[in-house]
Amino acid sequence: MFKLFLDPGHGGSDPGAVGNEIQEKDITLSISKVIQETLASEYSDVEVKMSRTGDTFPSLSQRTNEANKWGADFFLSIHINAGGGTGFESFVYPNVGVPTTTYQNIIHDEIMKVIGLNNRGKRQSDLHILRESNMPSLLTESGFIDNPFDAGKMKDPNWIQAVGRAHVKGLERAFNLQRKNPVYDVIIPNLSFWQARALVPEYEQRGYNARGVALKNYGPNEAPSENDPYQLVITTDYENAKNLVIEFKRRGYDRTYGQQN
Repeated sequence: MFKLFLDPGHGGSDPGAVGNEIQEKDITLSISKVIQETLASEYSDVEVKMSRTGDTFPSLSQRTNEANKWGADFFLSIHINAGGGTGFESFVYPNVGVPTTTYQNIIHDEIMKVIGLNNRGKRQSDLHILRESNMPSLLTESGFIDNPFDAGKMKDPNWIQAVGRAHVKGLERAFNLQRKNPVYDVIIPNLSFWQARALVPEYEQRGYNARGVALKNYGPNEAPSENDPYQLVITTDYENAKNLVIEFKRRGYDRTYGQQN
């Protein structure tokens, strides 16, 4: 049984970073709920305990004490940055070494595949959460709330879902977690932004988990152009994936393929 202590940063009287009409405490909780719900519904032999499930503020000591008392295998703290920058970064305790840095590398790389922000690197810092937890621990900072471009992504439910699921994919790889029922991605790799923009709501209306993924990095104030390279990704079960590949190829998307997620 893999035991994850999941910590949505801030909460309650502590909003965390604030900018562009949103608050860090709300974004961290939204991402954390995606992580918790995905692990609970799609993976076997995983137990998740959250430091908070609503708008409350456990102290830093309460968070690490609870994780230590519970005997968690891994402590994952979800945060959003501020201070005039842009991009994604992750933190472990200074000079902690393996296996913590191995877990950081895996999870960080999975998040970078989907987050659509600059890579600020894999960092180290003497933070309470990382110092006082008795198990390997990682803190992620998914963008800058005071940057309009980063904040625009945080307001997108599809981005929240993708970032949460990328955390889960990293955990799956790092700890060899086993899925209850394997899921598959159907991918059209050679679309333009306007095509992905049209296909996503079409397949969402049919009940699919569909998303567009940018194939280039954008600057802080740069929006996608109509012909920018994108791909469509639909996550589903094997039978639906098989049928969707056939459907898309009949529609002229000849490079469509499926792969186990």
